[in-house]
Amino acid sequence: MTIKVIKTKEDYFEALSRFEQIFQAKDGSSEEEEADILAILIEDYEQKKFSIEAPHPLDAIKFRMEEQGLSNKDLANILGHKSRVTDIFRKNRKLNLQMIRRLHTALNIPLETLIKDYE
Repeated sequence: MTIKVIKTKEDYFEALSRFEQIFQAKDGSSEEEEADILAILIEDYEQKKFSIEAPHPLDAIKFRMEEQGLSNKDLANILGHKSRVTDIFRKNRKLNLQMIRRLHTALNIPLETLIKDYE
C-alpha cells in the first residue's frame, strides 16, 4: 500500500483495512513503521471528520449525577451550599474555579468541559 493523506471515506476505509492487517507487525520492521504512520493519518482524519463537541457544563454535571445516582443534596455537599446548586441550574450563577475543581475531582468530569463558557 502506498501511504497517502486520507481525504475521502474510501481512503479512510482502505487505511483502516491495511492497519488491521499489519497491526501486530514485528518490532523494527517496515510494516511496524507503516502501521505507526497509518495510525497518525487515521487519527488525524477521525479528528477532522468525527470530532465531538464537549457537552455543555451543566449537561455534563446532570449526566454524571444521573449516572452515579446523585441528588441535588449530594451535589450541594460537593459544592458547599444547596443554594449554589439551584443558582447554577437556573443559570443565575456560573461555575467558579473552586466549583470546577471540586466537580472535576468528585465527579471526574473533564476540566475542558467544566471551563466551557455558557450563557
